[in-house]
Amino acid sequence: MASHEVLLAFVEAATQGSFSAAARKLGRSQSTISAAVASLEIDLNLVLFDRSSRKPSLTPAGHVMLQRAEEILAATSRLEITASQLSQGVEPKLTVAISDTYQSDRFEAALSAFEQRYPDLELECLIAECDDLISLVQRGRAQVAFAEMQDSYPPDLVSSTVDERTEIALFVSRTHPLTALAHVDQDVLQQHRELRLATIVNPYESRAKGRVWSAPSYLMLLEMAEGGFGWAPLPRWLVARFGQGSLQELQVRGWPKPVYVDALWSRQYPPGPAGSWLLSKMLE
Repeated sequence: MASHEVLLAFVEAATQGSFSAAARKLGRSQSTISAAVASLEIDLNLVLFDRSSRKPSLTPAGHVMLQRAEEILAATSRLEITASQLSQGVEPKLTVAISDTYQSDRFEAALSAFEQRYPDLELECLIAECDDLISLVQRGRAQVAFAEMQDSYPPDLVSSTVDERTEIALFVSRTHPLTALAHVDQDVLQQHRELRLATIVNPYESRAKGRVWSAPSYLMLLEMAEGGFGWAPLPRWLVARFGQGSLQELQVRGWPKPVYVDALWSRQYPPGPAGSWLLSKMLE
């Protein structure tokens, strides 16, 4: 197996166009570069450079091996970076829990920067709402969460508000009887089935009046609303992306409602360097 130094000498000689240029780039003597390339050719039993002219050029085999050598050097570099990050305490995996209320250009930009900084770290994204999301963070199942703002949180959690907001409005199927009414208020709404969010860990935190169907995710509520089963409070971004024109927004006093987003993490299971970095990007 060729050493890292030998492969690097070959790649630099090929990309720089000469052994002397590669030697200057690597701070080595020209004879060292020539010897490294010659030893690689012997090990591979291939002629990598055509030396018949003053300026050596890659042979067809050399072009193929250059690509392979670059792949090996890139993998070695990633290995060294990952080992260095792990030795510094960077977590091997980061789990982020996100509410469907939240669709964020900031989060997408942060993920792009995160991928560049931690290319080999495993990232897991979970979708959860309200108490389910809080439970994930409390149990250490997720290290970071972005949730619809609440008035208070358990004392073992830390929160900080993200400088973004979204909106939730009331929607029904375009074929629902509510769409034919000139005026809709809370009394009218109670005469029709409500499709409401209910968490798994605490499904009966607040009891609704009238007929109710519930689900633990906004996307499931959206599908119920599309089926004409009732009216539902839904994030506007979710309807715009997945409603496909099948839902109509109800004009009801007090709606739509602004939703602010908090970043959450646990005092007992605090995020490591990668999670802390992502948090800092989100809270800038």
